[in-house]
Amino acid sequence: MLDSEIFTWVHQLVGWLLQPVTLALLLLVAVAVWDIGVACGERLGGLRRWRALPQEQVERRARKRLERCDLIARLGPILGLMGTLIPLGPGLAALGDGDIQVLSVAMRVAFDATVLGLLGGMGGFVLGRLRRRWYDELLDGMQREQEVGDESLAV
Repeated sequence: MLDSEIFTWVHQLVGWLLQPVTLALLLLVAVAVWDIGVACGERLGGLRRWRALPQEQVERRARKRLERCDLIARLGPILGLMGTLIPLGPGLAALGDGDIQVLSVAMRVAFDATVLGLLGGMGGFVLGRLRRRWYDELLDGMQREQEVGDESLAV
């Protein structure tokens, strides 16, 4: 039953996915590291310059950056799990054939993919939480300044 053509095709398709998944993981971690650098720049003075912008533009920028953090936080573990499961099939098949070397390589790839996925997801999650707080504080401050300005015009 499990030797039918469709299972052979599925197995080949899944095997071809390992390299794109690994590249996507590396790209995701690189984007997370880059985004951490952007966030450091925001925290060290970039957000002060945002105060001169209209509130709608600040909200749009904040939403875009938070969406990127959320995407990193969600895709990291998904890609890590894919990168974990894909090499385990050939690794377990090699174990059945008694080839411990292939199994050890498959396990190493699987664990590396898991760690990369969790690292990227953790970076996106932490960065998203910090940014939410920073942007809320910024927008609250801008709103208070606008209310004070409106009150002084009314007097």
